[in-house]
Amino acid sequence: MASSFDKFQKRRLISSYFSVVLSVFLVLFLLGILGFFIINSRKLADNFREEIAMTVFFKNDANDTILKAFAKELKVAPFTKSFVYVSKEAAAKQHTDIIGEDFMTFLGTNPLQNSYDIHLKADYVEKDSIAKIEGQLHKNPMVADIVYDKQLVNLVNDNIKKVSLWILIISGFLTVVAVLLINSSLRLSIYSHRFIIKTMQMVGATKAFIRKPFVMRSVKLGMMGAGLAILALIGVLIYLETNFPSLGIFDDPLLVSIVLLLVFGLGILITWLSTYFATQRFLNLRTDDLY
Repeated sequence: MASSFDKFQKRRLISSYFSVVLSVFLVLFLLGILGFFIINSRKLADNFREEIAMTVFFKNDANDTILKAFAKELKVAPFTKSFVYVSKEAAAKQHTDIIGEDFMTFLGTNPLQNSYDIHLKADYVEKDSIAKIEGQLHKNPMVADIVYDKQLVNLVNDNIKKVSLWILIISGFLTVVAVLLINSSLRLSIYSHRFIIKTMQMVGATKAFIRKPFVMRSVKLGMMGAGLAILALIGVLIYLETNFPSLGIFDDPLLVSIVLLLVFGLGILITWLSTYFATQRFLNLRTDDLY
């Protein structure tokens, strides 16, 4: 009879440990995925901003010396991500390829102008920043016109702000749910030992002495769950990098390492706090309230 009861208790204990590890693993895995999504959503937003080109057209009087001097200014300018020089001959060829016929045959001349297509850094793709850059470039007397899609700039920035706000709200909500799920699993685990806790307290054991083994065990389970979550996250990242290299998942290994360390740290912190307060609750209960 005793042997059968011991086996039952052992199975229940293993089941309790497994549920805690599984809860920690699933919650931290989802939080890790969310963390990487937030990082890469910022990267995607920046890439989208940097795809918006500003075209600077030059007057026909601008010679090669002036154009080369302008290129040197762009190289050292803090707002420049990249730039490409487009001669009026190259622009004419592009137009011919697009419309399918040579428009210069009936015009008799090339009406296009030499230009630079400038891609700004993401931080400068703002209404006020672009206006300042535009004013600065217009100081060059050889600049004929500056063209960029103002409506697209405003639309992109407005949508990015809205998406960022919703990501923060969802992140906060999921974090709260994660803490509650892990806390519930650990409280159930501690609940099954409430009589042992009260018995130890009745024979004179201090609260810290009673609490220590429960906290240590939960932290170990949290480390196991966090370790599994990190392995699963690394697997997902390798899969994405292999199948979608354009995302550049491993372009910033420091950020990837920080997210993985945060996942591991959260596993330890949440299990430690949850176990501490759960054991404290049963330590403060009267014996009659245990039933």
